[in-house]
Amino acid sequence: MENILDRFLRYVAVDTQSDENSESQPSTAKQLNLLRMLRDELLAMGVEATLDEYGYVMGSIPSNISGKVPAIGFIAHVDTAPDASGADIKPQIIKEYDGGEIALKGVPGLALKPSEFPEMLQYVGQTLITTDGTTLLGADDKGGVAEIMDAVQYIMEHPDFKHGEIKIGFTPDEEIGRGVVKFDVRRFAADYAYTMDGGEIGELEFENFNAASAKVHIQGRNVHPGYSKGKMRNALLIGMEMNSLLPVEQRPEYTEGYEGFFHLIGFSGSVEEANLTYIIRDHDRSIFEKRKKAIVDCCDFINLKYGEGTATPVVKDQYYNMREQVEPHYHVVEKAMKAMEMAGVKPKIQPIRGGTDGANLSFKGLPCPNIFAGGLNFHGKMEFVPLESMEKASQVILNIISLYGSESE
Repeated sequence: MENILDRFLRYVAVDTQSDENSESQPSTAKQLNLLRMLRDELLAMGVEATLDEYGYVMGSIPSNISGKVPAIGFIAHVDTAPDASGADIKPQIIKEYDGGEIALKGVPGLALKPSEFPEMLQYVGQTLITTDGTTLLGADDKGGVAEIMDAVQYIMEHPDFKHGEIKIGFTPDEEIGRGVVKFDVRRFAADYAYTMDGGEIGELEFENFNAASAKVHIQGRNVHPGYSKGKMRNALLIGMEMNSLLPVEQRPEYTEGYEGFFHLIGFSGSVEEANLTYIIRDHDRSIFEKRKKAIVDCCDFINLKYGEGTATPVVKDQYYNMREQVEPHYHVVEKAMKAMEMAGVKPKIQPIRGGTDGANLSFKGLPCPNIFAGGLNFHGKMEFVPLESMEKASQVILNIISLYGSESE
């Protein structure tokens, strides 16, 4: 059997970064390199599997028990975030971590420090997988991919393991909010599912942010600076002014728990024109709607001050809080809690301060909580994952399957 570490390292070696500026699906063709690999590996293990035109891998393992039990799905995304490079990743394997600083050897002087990331101390004595400081790691969500594939391998090599029908799904473009836009829930044919896309060990989530993107175009007016008095309108400065109208304390670096935010993720341009890009998040749907309106109101103010057409906002919803869709089927959360306890893991139910494919899937009629994949500091060079957390996540998958199988009529 291939161990989960070797499997994970093979997967992170494949560059699968998604691109929010692309209109295709998948947004980048390179994601298909890993998706094809996963389809082929499933087929090689004896699992019925397909890869469709939109980049969705779907696999199915038939039940080996008598009686009717729900079909349970497990889903992970293959893409990595556009925030940092996902190419030429050079993981560092730190065995029996001693609690000290970990040098990220690709960048002289850069280190993972417990003084900055105290959660590192929870994993003393374990094997940590880090970046070398030049890229992200890709544990979000290749950790989840490896955990699902590890569980599938166990099932296929242990025919005595009793289970109902199992569904496997791998998706592209989750990091840009388009992961399951064209995912055919009916064809997937699961009654309930879990995304393996959470953070540190024990995390279990069935509520998430409502999410929107906002793009604001600022149209300035460039005039030679030597003769520009009373004439120039510097789009860069107007963009900065527009951003200053939003509440500083509602930026992500000042919020936690259920608190929402406005997050400026891109600002580019020149004197003539500029563009600002935001993500908007809130758990409360009514406050979420007010946040979207606040962006428009700020643009209205700029247009009143500098002239109509100076600021043009485009606000688009991305996903919604899945709690209202999952809570009526709360047993899926209870099963996950029990499965963690069976694996010696203490469940930590908390809201996702982000999103997951499970949110959109839940609104498509497939209740889909989110389970830890084990990684920390996603989307950047400080990302790391404890090997033992990935092993526990794979065990949780098998435990969930066993729990549902034990309810056979």
